[in-house]
Amino acid sequence: MDTLEYQNTQETKSHGQEGFPFNIYLCSIPLDFTLVPTHWHNDMEIIYIKKGHGIVSIDLLPLEAGQGDIILIPPGRLHSIEQLAGHTMEYENIIFQLSMLMARQGDFCTEKLFQPLAQGQALFPSHYTPGAPPYTALANCLNALDEICRESGHGYQLAVKGQLFSFFYALVSVMLPPQAHPGNKSLDRLKVILKYVETNFYEKISIPDAARICGFSESHFMKFFKAHMAVSFTEYLNDYRLTIAARLLLSSSDSIGNIAADTGFDNLSYFNRIFKKKYHCTPTMFRTQEIPAK
Repeated sequence: MDTLEYQNTQETKSHGQEGFPFNIYLCSIPLDFTLVPTHWHNDMEIIYIKKGHGIVSIDLLPLEAGQGDIILIPPGRLHSIEQLAGHTMEYENIIFQLSMLMARQGDFCTEKLFQPLAQGQALFPSHYTPGAPPYTALANCLNALDEICRESGHGYQLAVKGQLFSFFYALVSVMLPPQAHPGNKSLDRLKVILKYVETNFYEKISIPDAARICGFSESHFMKFFKAHMAVSFTEYLNDYRLTIAARLLLSSSDSIGNIAADTGFDNLSYFNRIFKKKYHCTPTMFRTQEIPAK
C-alpha cells in the first residue's frame, strides 16, 4: 500500500476503477505506518482485522480491535487507526462508494438503506466481533470478496456487487431505526481545521490563523483543540508534519533537508531534534530502517 494514501484529512482520492469505485487495501501497523491520522471521506469503509490488535477511533471515540473484528465507518465520519502499544495489526481497508449499489429512483434498497446511510443516518452498530450475530455472515462476504478480487476474472465486478448486497442483507438483522447522526458543531469545526492543516501543512500556520479559521479567540481555540484532540494545536501540527516527513523518507529519494522544508520545517536542526524525539532515531536511520530497539 502507498503510505501516502492516508495523508489527507478529507481524503479525496478516487478508490478503484473509473465507473467502479471499489478497492481493498492491505495494511500493516507499524510496518506500513504507525498510524493513519484522523481523516474523513465520503466513501463507505469497512475495516477487517486479520491479525493482531490496534485502535480504531470513530468521531474521536477509540475502540480496541482484535483479530477477526469487523468495523463499519459510514461516509463523513472522522476516523483514525493507530498502533496499540506492544502490538502489531494487519488489516484490510475495504473502501467503496455507496452510489455503486444505488438505483436511480423508486428503489426500496436505495431509499430505505443506502441513501440514509450515505446521508449520515446511523443504521447499524459499528463493531462486530467473532461469535456475535451476524458476524459469520459478514465475515463470509468479506472473505469471498478477497477471493473474487484476487482472481479478478472477467466480470468480477458483478460478483463484488453481489457480495456487498449480501453483506448489507446480513446487517438487516441488526438494523436500527433511521436516525440522523446528531449534529455536532464542535466536530464540524474540527473537520475544518484538520482540512486546513492537510492542505497547508507545508506553510507557516500560526495559532491566530487556526483560531480565525474556526471563528474562535486564540485562548478559546487552544482550549477547544486540546479538549478534542488531547494535544495542543502546535503538537498536533508538528506530529502531522513528522508523519508526512516519515512517509516521504521511505517513499522518495529526496534529501532530508528538502523533505524537512517541504513539510513545513524551516529549521533542519529543529526538524532532526523533534523527529528523533518522535521516532527514537534520526531521519537517516529511519530511511535506512536502522531503528534502534526502544
